[in-house]
Amino acid sequence: MVREDIESFLNYLKVEEGFSENTRLAYRNDLSQLAGFIEEEAARKGVPASWTGFGQQEMLSYLLNLKERRYAATTVARKVAAIKTFFNFMVAEGKIKDKPTKNVSAPKVGRSLPKPISISQVLRLLEQPAKMSTPEAIRDRAMLELLYASGMRVSELVSLDLNDVDTEEEYVRCFGKGHKERVIPIYKQIAETLEAYIKEIRPKLLRNPDEKALFVNLRGERLTRQGLWQILKGYAKKAELDKEVTPHTLRHSFATHMLSGGADLRSVQELLGHANISTTQVYTHLTSEHVRRTYDKSHPRA
Repeated sequence: MVREDIESFLNYLKVEEGFSENTRLAYRNDLSQLAGFIEEEAARKGVPASWTGFGQQEMLSYLLNLKERRYAATTVARKVAAIKTFFNFMVAEGKIKDKPTKNVSAPKVGRSLPKPISISQVLRLLEQPAKMSTPEAIRDRAMLELLYASGMRVSELVSLDLNDVDTEEEYVRCFGKGHKERVIPIYKQIAETLEAYIKEIRPKLLRNPDEKALFVNLRGERLTRQGLWQILKGYAKKAELDKEVTPHTLRHSFATHMLSGGADLRSVQELLGHANISTTQVYTHLTSEHVRRTYDKSHPRA
């Protein structure tokens, strides 16, 4: 289970957080090294290797092990950052109760700026399922449109139940990190697309009439994060987009395009479900570049 949890975490980074292949490879190496340490210690003690048996004392022993192996301070900082992120995930998933990194000082690791796609690229992407009339394509159009219309995390979208959407009042209710509820308004076009999916398509995909999930797969079960990622990947390829597009890319694009269109930072913070305004402020760099280009293009003396 130790290695399986690492794979689940890496999949989460790809689908939910939109981390690059290189970043995920670095996380894999760092966490595999930690797993090796845990397995060696467990074998020495004659007990099964597990994350639940890895506490704060074991974490300190691991850090001492890294120091004895003469790793550079920057390398240790990177490894600790990866481990912290992993244990945050494990607690959120309910696999462990306490983080063994609780008293480990957090290294300051810079995070790369979000990489949105342009409005024209979003439109090209959304056009792909609209070209087809199969039940799956109509479902896919509703999903991708809703992702871009709301800025929801992929985990929030696949967790939606049928009663979380009100197409008449034009809003969707989701539960974000910490099970915090938020209500997101949606525009008329996506409300109509969802209405058509719910009334005409979803019943054709269902096998169990008691299924509550809004979006279901071809087996009639709740669609998974990985399933949605694979669907999006296929349409991005058809749209001939020149960069990797993940569900998180649409979230970044939503935020960037809202701010570029004149939305205030507090409103975007609320729509995204960010606990702190500082998290949302990362997008102001991107919109500042947009303002600069507009200024240079428009000012007679620029």
